Amino acid sequence: MNYYFHKTVEGDFDTVQERVINELESEGFGVLTEINVNETFKKKLDVDFRRYQILGACNAPYAHKALTAEDKIGTMLPCNVILQQLDDGKVEIAAVNPVASMQAVENEELVDIAKEIAKKLLKVVENV
Repeated sequence: MNYYFHKTVEGDFDTVQERVINELESEGFGVLTEINVNETFKKKLDVDFRRYQILGACNAPYAHKALTAEDKIGTMLPCNVILQQLDDGKVEIAAVNPVASMQAVENEELVDIAKEIAKKLLKVVENV
């Protein structure tokens, strides 16, 4: 089982990012954090790096269910979705597969929650 879902698309990075955010919203997610990895590497390390953005997405009702079932599950939240510029100019979108990451937690209540979130994140990636 892969720990992520992914897809490569044609298009301008910023436009693709906007589409990803819109798809996340349509599946009930809000973007809580945005980490611009290439800017951070330039500022902190003086290293040039491809465009790479990490979106921390949260679906509040499911996050509430998960935290109610397992109080330490917050260490695995929010769900990360990445965009990265590839050498050929295309943009890759990838989202965490929560079913894979939840295998480390022995809590049956989380299995169904993870499956539901996985369906939503897969739909986001497929719809971009």
